[in-house]
Amino acid sequence: MMRKAISLLFITVFSLALLLAGCGNNEQAASGLEDLPSTPVETSSETAVSAVLGVSGSEQESAGPELDRASPSSLAQESEAVGNETNEEENSGMQMYVQIGESTFTATLEENTAVDALIEMMEQGPVTIAMSDYSGFEKVGPLGTSLPTSNQQTTTQAGDIVLYQGNQIVLFYGSNSWSYTRLGHINDLAGWEEALGSGDVTVTFALEG
Repeated sequence: MMRKAISLLFITVFSLALLLAGCGNNEQAASGLEDLPSTPVETSSETAVSAVLGVSGSEQESAGPELDRASPSSLAQESEAVGNETNEEENSGMQMYVQIGESTFTATLEENTAVDALIEMMEQGPVTIAMSDYSGFEKVGPLGTSLPTSNQQTTTQAGDIVLYQGNQIVLFYGSNSWSYTRLGHINDLAGWEEALGSGDVTVTFALEG
């Protein structure tokens, strides 16, 4: 009986020794894995793009300007520039018709409060004025109402359209120096003086179109 007990004790001690030895080897293996150098993983957006497109770093640098030209900000700037050019063309000057008898002319209007008020009148319908000759260089007639003035000393030329004393329209086929508010200018003077003639005329002003 004593021998059996000693044998069992020896087997138990031997088993424990093997178990402890196995645990030590596992810890060494885990420690060895921790000591292994880690491999860096590239996660940058440039690397991702390169992986998808197959473009090297040098090729990315050469392609950079091309990408910049096609960037959203560049397209937005180009679109804005085109829009500005279109607006400038549209705002280059409103046109109106000037009809004298059977002759019709176009005039480019100025940008001021008097013109704004005149446009409002023409939006309600054509404005017709009976005009008389004065001093052999202009036709003048009452508007029937007063417009805002921004008078300044002006030397007029043939084709000028001005406001005199706030309530009279003057069409020039000659030249004069006085304090006027400019309203516009006839675009093409061909036949202008002949249409105005030397006597009284009836002139109709209307918005183009």
